[in-house]
Amino acid sequence: MTSSVPRPELRALLDDLADAARARLEGIDAAMARLRQDRAVDVADDEHDPEGATLSGEWAHAAGVADAARRELGEIDDALRRWEAGTYGICADCGRSIPVERLRVRPFATRCVACAERAGG
Repeated sequence: MTSSVPRPELRALLDDLADAARARLEGIDAAMARLRQDRAVDVADDEHDPEGATLSGEWAHAAGVADAARRELGEIDDALRRWEAGTYGICADCGRSIPVERLRVRPFATRCVACAERAGG
C-alpha cells in the first residue's frame, strides 16, 4: 500500500464493514432459525395464505440476503489479507495506487478506475 492512502481511516472502514456484515449475517441466521421452527410446527398450506408472505418466500428472501452478506464478508476478508500482505490499495492489473476516493467508496476494490473500466467492472 502506498503512503498516500490514509491507513487508519481505511483500516477502520474495513473493520467497521466486517463487523456490520457479521452482525447482519447473525441476524439473518437467527431469522432463518425462526423460519425453520415455523416450518416444522406449521404444516398448513401457507402458499395460499391471503394474510401475507409465505414461509417459502420469506426463506428465499433471507437466503438471498445471507448469500449477499457472505459474499461481502469474503470480499472484506480478501481486502484485509491484502492489507496484511502490504498490497492493499495497489491495482492488481497495472500495479499503480488505487485512488483513496475509490477505496472510500469501494474499500475492497482490487483495481484502479481505469483498469476496472477496461475489465468491465
